[in-house]
Amino acid sequence: MRALWTMVGNDFRQRLRDKSVLIFSLIVPLALMGVLSLAFGRLGTGSVDLQPATVVASVEDSGPLGAALLDSLGSIEAMKVTVREVPADAVSSETRTTGAALGIVIPAGFSSALATGQPSTLQLIEGSGSVLETSVLISIVTGIVDQFTAASVTEAAAKLGGVPPDAAAGIGRIAVVGEPILHITEGTVPAGQLPLRAGLVAGQTGLFLLFTVGFGVLGLLAEKEQGTLGRIRSTAVPQWTIVAAKAAVGFSLGVAASAVLLASGTLLFGVNFGSPSVVGLLVLGAAAAATSLTFIVAKVVRTAEQANVAQSIVAMVLGIAGGAFFPIQASGFMAVLMDLNPAGAFIRGLGISAGGGGITEIAMPLITMWGFALVCVLVSRFLPDRGARS
Repeated sequence: MRALWTMVGNDFRQRLRDKSVLIFSLIVPLALMGVLSLAFGRLGTGSVDLQPATVVASVEDSGPLGAALLDSLGSIEAMKVTVREVPADAVSSETRTTGAALGIVIPAGFSSALATGQPSTLQLIEGSGSVLETSVLISIVTGIVDQFTAASVTEAAAKLGGVPPDAAAGIGRIAVVGEPILHITEGTVPAGQLPLRAGLVAGQTGLFLLFTVGFGVLGLLAEKEQGTLGRIRSTAVPQWTIVAAKAAVGFSLGVAASAVLLASGTLLFGVNFGSPSVVGLLVLGAAAAATSLTFIVAKVVRTAEQANVAQSIVAMVLGIAGGAFFPIQASGFMAVLMDLNPAGAFIRGLGISAGGGGITEIAMPLITMWGFALVCVLVSRFLPDRGARS
């Protein structure tokens, strides 16, 4: 055991002197987290600050509903909306040249058409302003018109049922302004889904974990080329301690780098992955799976350069397929295959933990990662060592 710890300490010193370990383990993933967070920052938080918007409108309707629609837009609490009325033939040009978010043309007979159930066309023109504010305004206009339609249908149904006209009109108003029967309450459950910002942190951590662990085990090939490994094997040191030392170094580097990245994501990007003990178990499982994979890579290549290329390809494929940059949807056999991806299991486990899940809830991701590690170790035992024959 003394020889094992001596080799582990020596390998640690060599890896820490290697600037590429620091670059690929911490600097690059943190930089990517920052860039992606800036690129998708407005979508990565629970709430979005909507910018003030201008609506260019023309009301040709003489009834009450056209004016009510514009009044509703002007009273939106979530964003400041300025409604500017122009002639109908000027709405399109004004919307596109003044930077307005939306143009609306309310046709003549709009109110009576809704009241009698007749078709009517409300023209919406997307402006050259922010796409987000424009989409929000279109959704709001659609929702208001749907409410008007529901009130008209309700009033017409009441009249057909023999309700007096005044009472039927009151029922129609209740359909618009009355308290909803159903209420939606937002909750948090351990469903394995992460918000965008947290998903970016978890994804980059899982992706670069696959790179980091390679610096330990794949150092075997570099020592073979340098002749160091042969000199070590000529001593009385047991052969298994050589591989065990490399594996311990790769595993430890992966755990340490992942812990730093997740902690940095929590501090810098305001994300929360839940219980530290649960997150720690997930990190250990992901590091074990990634380390075991490098055993196979070290067996099937001949040189350290080939090992670096192969490790990079495997890391990118597993990372992207696991959702390092964006969620991947699949069905059938591909869905089953992707569920066995340790990177995907790591991200799903962090989602469960962030939703309040405990050790019991993350059992499947842990089984996936440790099962993957066991299979890779067994496969590597039976693979011929191409590097030894070269």
